[in-house]
Amino acid sequence: MYVRRGDYGILTRRLTGKYAGGDTELAVVERERTGSFFAPPRTVAPRWHRPAMTVAQVVLEAICILCAFGAAYWARYERELGGAVEAFNRQPITVYTSYALLLTAAILVACGVRGLYRLPRGTTFVSEGAMVAGAVTVANAAVLVVVFLSPDLVSSRLFVIFAWMAIIAALVLERGILRVVRDQLWQRGIGVDRALVVGMGQAAERMMSYIAARNDLGLYLVGFVDESAAPEDWIIATSQKIIHPVYLGTPDDLPDVIRREGVSEVIIALPPQAHEQIAQVIATCRMTDVHFQLVPDVFELSLGRVEINELNGVPLLAMRKRRISGWNLGVKRVVDVVGAIAALAILGIPMLLIALAIRLDTRGPAIIKQIRAGKDSKPFTCYKFRSMVHNAAALQADMVAQSSVEPTLVKFKNDKRRTRVGRVLRKTSLDELPQLFNVLIGKMSLVGPRPQVMAEVAHYEPWHRQRLTVTPGMTGIWQVAGRSDLTFDEMVRLDIYYAEHWSVRLDLEILLRTIPAVLTQRGAY
Repeated sequence: MYVRRGDYGILTRRLTGKYAGGDTELAVVERERTGSFFAPPRTVAPRWHRPAMTVAQVVLEAICILCAFGAAYWARYERELGGAVEAFNRQPITVYTSYALLLTAAILVACGVRGLYRLPRGTTFVSEGAMVAGAVTVANAAVLVVVFLSPDLVSSRLFVIFAWMAIIAALVLERGILRVVRDQLWQRGIGVDRALVVGMGQAAERMMSYIAARNDLGLYLVGFVDESAAPEDWIIATSQKIIHPVYLGTPDDLPDVIRREGVSEVIIALPPQAHEQIAQVIATCRMTDVHFQLVPDVFELSLGRVEINELNGVPLLAMRKRRISGWNLGVKRVVDVVGAIAALAILGIPMLLIALAIRLDTRGPAIIKQIRAGKDSKPFTCYKFRSMVHNAAALQADMVAQSSVEPTLVKFKNDKRRTRVGRVLRKTSLDELPQLFNVLIGKMSLVGPRPQVMAEVAHYEPWHRQRLTVTPGMTGIWQVAGRSDLTFDEMVRLDIYYAEHWSVRLDLEILLRTIPAVLTQRGAY
């Protein structure tokens, strides 16, 4: 008997722990009342807790900004970094009091406008750091306008640059320390919110496993409510353990469950056709003053592309155009070319050594050519370091026939066709380095959906083909979100999200997140 692994969608054998497509077994199979990896909340946080914490963080960041301002003054005027300071330009720090206070206020306002004091759960440190840098830069630009109108506020342009850099460094460091402290408190059950899921379908399973697997959300799963109780042997597997969510009653019991369990977060994961029930649950959450979030149907992939317009007072729904087009496409191409040239200059000698190791290990070419589906399903030749035996293609048909893998995702966890060198290359993703030449000639991009085998594309459903509307990439959003531990549908959803929300910042973030994803080798095989 099988149950879908809620966190990554892998099929796992119920209670035996053996993965399909591999011989790895779970060392321990636990049946837990709840699924969070940290201690349950000790007490329910009072309602003034979050506003008080926000005020405390604003005060702390104001202190950090002023300290960074003082450090910049010391570096420029005391240590004279950047050149000697003329006597007529040397000013006591008290002269810059107005400038420092104005800059501090502007930065705090910019951080508030950018939403840095109400970040969504699960926001990465890279994203948070980028938002901080952007807010400080915007605030500095606004204050410089005032400085231009009132030259007496500051007499050194280099000091302004020092202050800008020091403040960004101080705020990023402060937020990094706060993350570490917050995570340690959450591990001890301090400041953790109690979460309840409404529903028992695929979307509810995904949300429960997500809450259980993510320690950086600050949520403790108390259980779920649904019209009917789950089977007694119903389990959900995450990347680290197997959980048995607790059935707490029906949606009609929701008010009592919220009060009894001290719930502060309700996640509604009911099917979209249950309109009346969803409305009832929302009304209950509002009545009990509990924060709630609604999970859209996982198959409604167009929700993220909807734009609401108005024509003569009548609301109209339109679909957003693909973001990687026009000028955006030109910018992305420039980044690809510059990045590929830089990478080849750095990795040229290591690539030659890898090719030599492949030739010494087994017979056959070091670099192989594969026909893959490119943008708009057009086939192109993809280059990779050979990681398998020379007759790997001939052996694949037999392996597919003997396994239960999806025809759109023919990848085996323990593929016996791999060579000794190939195992290392696949684990570290070094087999994909020759694709830098594909990036140079424009057939691939540094970031984008992974190029698919033509035979796999033949099994696509119509909505799957939306991932083929952009140029394939060497790395992508699902590589840093779970790599091969995701189901095919989850990969496609992430690829479509990337195509609809593309930006240079998103590309840079994915490239930076690719490094730890490769080093940890999570989902790589």
